Amino acid sequence: MTNTQFNLSINSNRLLGRLQELGQMGVDNDKKRTRLAASDTDKAGRDLLVIWMKEAGLEVEIDRIGNILGVWYGAENRKEAPLLLGSHIDTVINAGMYDGCYGVLAGLEVITTLKEKDFMPTRPIAVAAFTNEEGVRYQPDMMGSLVYAGGLSVDDALSAIGTDGTRLGKELERIGYAGTKEPGFLKPHAYIELHIEQGPILDKMGIPIGAVENLQGITWQRITIEGVANHAGTTPTDMRRDAGLAAARVITYLRDRANNSNGSTVATVGTIEFKPNAVNVIPSMATFTVDLRNPNEQRLQEEEQALAGYLKELAASEGVSITSEQLVRFNPVTFDQTIVKLIEQVASDHGLQSIRMTSGAGHDAQMIARICPTAMIFVPSIDGISHNPKEFTTDSDLIVGANVLLNVVSQLTGK
Repeated sequence: MTNTQFNLSINSNRLLGRLQELGQMGVDNDKKRTRLAASDTDKAGRDLLVIWMKEAGLEVEIDRIGNILGVWYGAENRKEAPLLLGSHIDTVINAGMYDGCYGVLAGLEVITTLKEKDFMPTRPIAVAAFTNEEGVRYQPDMMGSLVYAGGLSVDDALSAIGTDGTRLGKELERIGYAGTKEPGFLKPHAYIELHIEQGPILDKMGIPIGAVENLQGITWQRITIEGVANHAGTTPTDMRRDAGLAAARVITYLRDRANNSNGSTVATVGTIEFKPNAVNVIPSMATFTVDLRNPNEQRLQEEEQALAGYLKELAASEGVSITSEQLVRFNPVTFDQTIVKLIEQVASDHGLQSIRMTSGAGHDAQMIARICPTAMIFVPSIDGISHNPKEFTTDSDLIVGANVLLNVVSQLTGK
């Protein structure tokens, strides 16, 4: 793939070297990589990124939620809305090296390459590293881009309390990234995010480029089932009000619904807790989360309604009480068809196979799509592994993806 002839090509050694260097930020003595939002390790990554942005001659701006933007203004285009690239550099706990960071560093590399080639863009080109995309330390996830797009007030976001009891605003101040610009101060003309797929499709199909046309809607709920605690040995099964059994029925119901959706719906119970949580006591309470996703809003609503109806039936049949609390809901996103087609065309022009894809994961592009035309480019993840130290994309695929982005950007901003 590295032999593909592009009209313009990035400096592959620089991009790959920077990925490795940023990847060392937050690696502890046990070789585990963690850069949670607004932590000391996040600061180390941010500091490195800002150095590289300044070396490239970009104007670096920090907004109040800590988003970092590096902007390349031309001599005659300062009044034009910029083409924005980017992603995030915060990670999950014990993370891989590519998630988010690839999009930020590839965006920076695209701008640097165009500058070195004396390219004259018709509008500014900017690269962003959005704050707290992962949502591990502070919720919600994709916070920086959500605030930037106006979906969450900056004051509410800064007041978020972390899993460690810290307040996000205070932590941004502590690490030196509580900026003064109002989020959204730079309204993009368009936004493109290059990302590893984090799924197995491209790798298994042997296709180097995914032109992402939409992104799944996501709804999170916390469900609480209340039954009656009783002796595990003396209580006949037909006389039990077993919250644990009811929870198990919900889990299997969700899997059956997903299996019958022809792959359009996915459902996950990711956390669960029983009370009193004793080996010989029938659970009196089960609390668990449900993650439902579908790229079609009507179908997502149908899944939500079907689950609500099932919970009512289950409560009656098992003699338990069931309540549900919505934690998060993001509508499905359809990306800009003009940019998606351009991504496909650039890939085709350079002899690369591509396929249209749905993103199963949430991304900053999901939020920025609220304010401007948006699209994403995927490159393969080996075995679909992500949020894991084994996360890996080959150098050749990383280079090809960055070169596709480079040539898309040159077409969108060329005279």
